[in-house]
Amino acid sequence: MSMKAKISCLNRVEKALSSQITADSMNKALRVMSDVFEGYEVEEIPTGVIEQDDLMECYLDAMKVQGLSPKTLAHYERTIRKLKEKIRVPMRQVTVYHIRGWLAEEQKRGISLVTLDGNRQVFSAFFGWLHREGLIERNPMGNIGTIKCEKRRKEIYTPVEIEKLNEECVHLMYSVRNRAIVEFLRSTGCRISEMIGLNRKDVNFSTLEATVFGKGRKERKVYMSEVAGMVLKQYLEERKDDDPALFLSRQGKRLQPGGVRCMLNKLAGMAEVEHVHPHKFRRTLATNLNRRGMPIQEVAHILGHEKLDTTMKYVMSEFIQVGMTAMRDPLTGKPLEAVPLYVEVINGQAPPLPEFDRKDFARAMLKKIMAQKAMEEEKTR
Repeated sequence: MSMKAKISCLNRVEKALSSQITADSMNKALRVMSDVFEGYEVEEIPTGVIEQDDLMECYLDAMKVQGLSPKTLAHYERTIRKLKEKIRVPMRQVTVYHIRGWLAEEQKRGISLVTLDGNRQVFSAFFGWLHREGLIERNPMGNIGTIKCEKRRKEIYTPVEIEKLNEECVHLMYSVRNRAIVEFLRSTGCRISEMIGLNRKDVNFSTLEATVFGKGRKERKVYMSEVAGMVLKQYLEERKDDDPALFLSRQGKRLQPGGVRCMLNKLAGMAEVEHVHPHKFRRTLATNLNRRGMPIQEVAHILGHEKLDTTMKYVMSEFIQVGMTAMRDPLTGKPLEAVPLYVEVINGQAPPLPEFDRKDFARAMLKKIMAQKAMEEEKTR
């Protein structure tokens, strides 16, 4: 152990115990510690630097290795840094009261509960990781639960609204490109980041498919309508450049999210359609597919969702189809027809999907039909 580190350690011990033990006992303790230190080679760690910077950097590096996008990492860093700058406490010393106090102050400032719960999720992931890695003794987020938010019914585009947006495309510059964007978002349900990241080579016009890279750089195929394919092909044929990007801005560079939103906002004002934004196309596609009979599992695959709960939030319906089952004749037991299998959505949320047993479901339907027949026979008596 270096002499400087040894003296620093002994001074800190003396300061911490000075009010708890006698001077004689203190001297004995310091002599024993000094002798013990002679057998070890230990260096002093500048804790202030590690507490304030390295823990967050270590976490962000770990998340980067796990494949989180730069946008997500930037959001995590901003959120954690806001907490650090406000409470001014080393990360190892943060308690549940620091975080609760910060959340309460943010709420007083008028920050929405949805945003606050998003911040809570970031803190929970961050401190949970630090605890699992052994970098903090206790997880300050252990006793902070989900912040309950008002659940609003999110609307979808109606066919009339889509037609209005398409009609107004001709009144803006780059009308063919604008209509191609609207039809592409409408038919594929792509995220805006997925769409602007596409190149020409990613689109197959013969099969009307496009290969996109979603969150975590996960590859999947999306499917265009014939109209979307036709308008997109027309847009590409009109272009005179050799840029590989599928959609370009007015400056001739790859189109950015802000450019798409600006264009949609202009269309919304001209068409007098409210709440127009790119993500609404995803919700519209998910709802329409499920209403037409596609099981929610397949809808999740098309949208690139790993969790069905996420897809259920997109589907605006009182019942969500989760599969097909067989309706049987109550007397012979023979299959009559295939019927959709639904779960009920209550207050905007569907219950967790169990592993449905088709035989059990058929028995339940049989029991229900026989009960209805018994009631009808009772009325005729």
